[in-house]
Amino acid sequence: MAEHLELLAEMPAVARMSTQERLKHAQKRRTQQLKKWAQFEKEAHGKKARAEKRKKNSSKEKRVLFPESIKLLEAASRNDVEEGRKGQYSQTECKRWGWGHRHYCCIDNFGDVVALLLEAGADVNACDSELWTPLHAAATCGHLHLVELLINHGANLLAVNADGNMPYDLCEDEVTLDYIETAMADQGITQEKIEEARAATENSMVEDIRKLLQAGADLNTPLDHSATLLHIASANGYLEAAELLLEHKASMSAKDNDGWEPLHAAACWGQIHLVELLVAHGADLNSKSVLDETPLDVCGDEEVRAKLLELKHKHDAIMKSHDKHKSLLQRRTSSAGSRGKVVRRVSVTERTNLYRKEHEKEAIVWQQVEHRENEAELEDEDKQTDAELQQHLPVLADAEFTTSVPV
Repeated sequence: MAEHLELLAEMPAVARMSTQERLKHAQKRRTQQLKKWAQFEKEAHGKKARAEKRKKNSSKEKRVLFPESIKLLEAASRNDVEEGRKGQYSQTECKRWGWGHRHYCCIDNFGDVVALLLEAGADVNACDSELWTPLHAAATCGHLHLVELLINHGANLLAVNADGNMPYDLCEDEVTLDYIETAMADQGITQEKIEEARAATENSMVEDIRKLLQAGADLNTPLDHSATLLHIASANGYLEAAELLLEHKASMSAKDNDGWEPLHAAACWGQIHLVELLVAHGADLNSKSVLDETPLDVCGDEEVRAKLLELKHKHDAIMKSHDKHKSLLQRRTSSAGSRGKVVRRVSVTERTNLYRKEHEKEAIVWQQVEHRENEAELEDEDKQTDAELQQHLPVLADAEFTTSVPV
């Protein structure tokens, strides 16, 4: 096959040819093209044959194999019961992998798949990353038959997720909620047991903190995402744990990977008691994260937001008063310093007289200030008295009119 540049070079010569000559030239070029193509096909078939030969000579064909537990999980995500029944699953595998990360089968109401997982030995109380159990998922969605199935297989009615909620806390379907509460009553679950279960995680954390203190460990050691123990206590609303940490000088200015301080965590997760506690211990209300967010910026709860605004206004007022007092002290110190420079240039008698005059001037100034303050207070009292009198005038007028009417 002729190259492109070669064809371009032939164009002037072809233009001078007659029609018959052009036809013969085209046939010649076509013959050359067919020969080139045949050669190309032959080489391609040879490469394919050699590749097949190498493949046949290889000892074993490689294949991607998945564990049986992964096959079960994939079948469960598609609600494919028949595919799920084909595999052979060990008890250990099912306990580890039997439930989806978000417990999809319970959320999507795949009852047959849930039954298959339970038959295969999957842990009915397996938790995801947010400590949700399958019962949490089924109760939230109001799937009554799934709730029944899980409870009958030993689901923990007192399981607490990362937000501190039990399955019955998340259930809004009245029929499903009634079934859960009846099951709780049948198991002898009282309010005292419920509170104990809710406090179990915080009590465990408090115990761990005490062990760290006994071992002399650093309470500000960064954990996951560089968060400290105080970050965790603040986010979860663990008041006792936070008080223990603050008592032993845990840092309130420690930042995690996002630049959040513990006050950011308390504000974000709506932990109003922790917000008050941290601010009372001097937490910075104006601290900014990596994204320049203050605790007020990351707060979504209206009640906590109002509390933060209230605390911020109080803090700003205190700082303003402190700055005013500091400025007054600086002015007085500056006055005393300049007086000292003058005194060093005069005699002892003149120095004494100068001191006396300046003290008298200061006394007059302070008397004038006190006088103005007293006048302002008297004026406020007069205004208050006038207001009270205006309120009582209609009553007095009625009384006077009543007494003037003859009997």
